[in-house]
Amino acid sequence: MGPLMIDVEGQTLSQEDKELLTHPLVGGIILFSRNYQSPMQVAELTANIRKAAGKPLLISVDHEGGRVQRFRDQFTAIPAMYDLWRSSGESLSNAKQFAFSCGYTMALEVLAVDIDISFAPVLDINHISDVIGNRAFHHKPAEVAEIAAAFIKGMHNAGMKSTGKHFPGHGSVKEDSHFALPIDSRDQQTIFSHDMLPFKELISQHQLDAIMPAHVIYDQVDKHAVGFSTFWLQEILREKLNFNGVIFSDDLTMAGAKYIGGYVERAEAAQEAGCDMMLVCNNRAASVDIIDNANLSHRQDSEQRLAKLQKSPSLNWSQMTTNPLWHQHQEVVSKVHELAQK
Repeated sequence: MGPLMIDVEGQTLSQEDKELLTHPLVGGIILFSRNYQSPMQVAELTANIRKAAGKPLLISVDHEGGRVQRFRDQFTAIPAMYDLWRSSGESLSNAKQFAFSCGYTMALEVLAVDIDISFAPVLDINHISDVIGNRAFHHKPAEVAEIAAAFIKGMHNAGMKSTGKHFPGHGSVKEDSHFALPIDSRDQQTIFSHDMLPFKELISQHQLDAIMPAHVIYDQVDKHAVGFSTFWLQEILREKLNFNGVIFSDDLTMAGAKYIGGYVERAEAAQEAGCDMMLVCNNRAASVDIIDNANLSHRQDSEQRLAKLQKSPSLNWSQMTTNPLWHQHQEVVSKVHELAQK
């Protein structure tokens, strides 16, 4: 399984898509709203992606809920994660029940169209970041950890692996790393004891199967953004926190990655720092540039970790819609979504 995750152009595969899927460096595909028309269509697309690749492949999507939900029509509307707390009467017990149902419903529906993982949950704190905001479960780290653990339990019960993001926490910087490089100048102790707490807790509970680091520089800790930092990924994440799951880079085309250099340099730096798989999204020229010119390696330890994220056989869409458990949890999710709109 190659170390690059790229995208495809539309709702069906182009000839160029098919050619890129066979390249040895390509080990993953991420889907977006432009790739979706209906459950039947996207299930056919994922089947064709796997057929064209002719090798093991991870298919992913950002399907957190709220404003980050790529598939809408016929999929259950998943509330923004902060709405679970707002709709709970500020009851942690209720919020955790809502989170379990959301994690279960989201995962079951995404798996039903032959997608391996949704990049969820967000473990950032709802503090000052506009790009995070209500994507976070709570404004306090201990509560984020508890509610997120329930969401992950729902995902796991449905058969999907979890990805915690954006390590060690993106909630305390105002800038959006899609458009700028955020710099967080707080001291190391504050970051470790506050923002990083949900990651630390869920790693210790063996709840996190994968992690995505933030395109943020914590300049009192290290000079590099986390996804390009050996200190953060190796010394802290692997050694100090004993995390042995997959490390995904965040999208290498984001503005928060530009300071490293061109796309080739970004991919090489991310792998050198310790990322198992690098994401290159919404920029076909960047994908081709990396495939043609980057010095990337196939690493056995990375491939073994990535293989654990592949889905097991699951219900297809029509089977899922007759599943009593899906109906039970989908009804809860829909009620929470209605409450959140009021």
